[in-house]
Amino acid sequence: MVRPAQNVEFQLPAVYPITNPEISGLTLSEQIRRLADGGATLVQIRDKHSTSGAFYEAAVEGLEIARKYHVLVLINDRVDIAILCGADGVHLGQEDISPEHARRLLGDKAIIGFSTHTIAQVETAIKLPVDYIAFGPIFTTSTKEKADPVVGLDLLAEVISIAGEMPVVAIGGIDETNIGSVMQTGADSAAMIGSLLKGRRSIADTYMYLSKLTSKQQD
Repeated sequence: MVRPAQNVEFQLPAVYPITNPEISGLTLSEQIRRLADGGATLVQIRDKHSTSGAFYEAAVEGLEIARKYHVLVLINDRVDIAILCGADGVHLGQEDISPEHARRLLGDKAIIGFSTHTIAQVETAIKLPVDYIAFGPIFTTSTKEKADPVVGLDLLAEVISIAGEMPVVAIGGIDETNIGSVMQTGADSAAMIGSLLKGRRSIADTYMYLSKLTSKQQD
């Protein structure tokens, strides 16, 4: 059995921000800057539409901003870009390079997250060399093409029980109206895209507001 290579310095934030240039209308660097202004300590860079070259260049620029704010950066899917730009790790999907291969390429100190959508996938994932798993979509989401079936809060709670010491990030359709119920399940973190990057408040204010909601729930 392959045991997780847990990064002892890594701790999931309660609100886990994921970038999106189409939703935010902002460059990656500006998204990271505004999230950092709101108190973000980790950002996942996701860009499903740019060319590899454009993604790499944006990631390098984004990392320069992130380093100034002491923000950890994970690259969605692309282990090659994570290596080239010196990111802190990657977040992998079920169809990406395997976590075992990513760990060999990135080393023991890199942060590796892994998406899961079923109980069977969770049971497999907790034996892999990853630092956390994501589970979802918890609710209906419009930010992912060809989204997996909605899993709901009851299944999330079951996954948290199965995961044991493995941190769990809930993802999919989470906003200010339901983040409280998500955190009540015992989830370590709630990943957010649309509800964080667009709305009546600034991105920084929204991040701070959502963080306060989660802190109240955890008290």
